[in-house]
Amino acid sequence: MKTLLIVYHTMTGGSQQMAQAAASGAGAETLLQVRLLRAAAAEPSDVLAADGYIFVTPENLATMSGLMKDFFDRCYYAALDQLNGRPYASLICAGSDGTGAARQIERIATGWGLKCAAPPFIVCTHAQTPEAILRPKQIGAADLKRCEELGAALAAGLALGIF
Repeated sequence: MKTLLIVYHTMTGGSQQMAQAAASGAGAETLLQVRLLRAAAAEPSDVLAADGYIFVTPENLATMSGLMKDFFDRCYYAALDQLNGRPYASLICAGSDGTGAARQIERIATGWGLKCAAPPFIVCTHAQTPEAILRPKQIGAADLKRCEELGAALAAGLALGIF
């Protein structure tokens, strides 16, 4: 049975809601195991055991969150040259445009030899003041539906051998 690994970090709940929605969509695929892990708990062995990935992060200071970067730092060299061709997607909960975080994930995924299965999905919360940035986030139903659909599509592609 193939495995889809969803790794996420959250500070205010937005990216966790997105990750859970993607996991819910992927979970409809019965021929696939879905693993949802916080970035701090994910290990190189989790990365190596998976057949596809969804990386979910908040945008912090125009980049991915520090704990998401820590995940990649801890796992990068242990998985280097062992993931070639596996699919990935990214979900970003951004206060502004999220493109800096998307570019960082893309560079790391390229180094790992991963194949982008979908463009980054960026949800912009428009949080620009310290109060708005630190406030718990509530992701809208339409955006969560898109996260769910991305999870379902990646899971179906893995299960059918498209990826």
